[in-house]
Amino acid sequence: MVSVVASVGRNGVHDFILLRASAIILVLYTLLIAGFFIVTPSVTYDAWQGFFACMSVKVATMLALLALLVHAKIGVWQVLSDYIKPAFLRGALQFFFSVLLLAYVVFGFSIVWGV
Repeated sequence: MVSVVASVGRNGVHDFILLRASAIILVLYTLLIAGFFIVTPSVTYDAWQGFFACMSVKVATMLALLALLVHAKIGVWQVLSDYIKPAFLRGALQFFFSVLLLAYVVFGFSIVWGV
């Protein structure tokens, strides 16, 4: 008989897939931004604003911000669980970084959609 156990905790395969997917998204976004600089002869405020006024660039930027949030959240969790042994300190630092990363996404959202 096969026993199935539901896990509420972290899953290494899930984290592995999320890290790889978020890294791919961040590389593609980096190539998008680099491509803009390569094909734009003179980067001015108007050119930059026009680039970010495009709906597809806004969506790509938000996707990259969310990918960065996922990537950093898993990375911070891994580093803190490896190097910070006192549970209270580790939990406090994880909370601090989670709030900080969420603030980055909220401010990024307001900046991108405010253009």
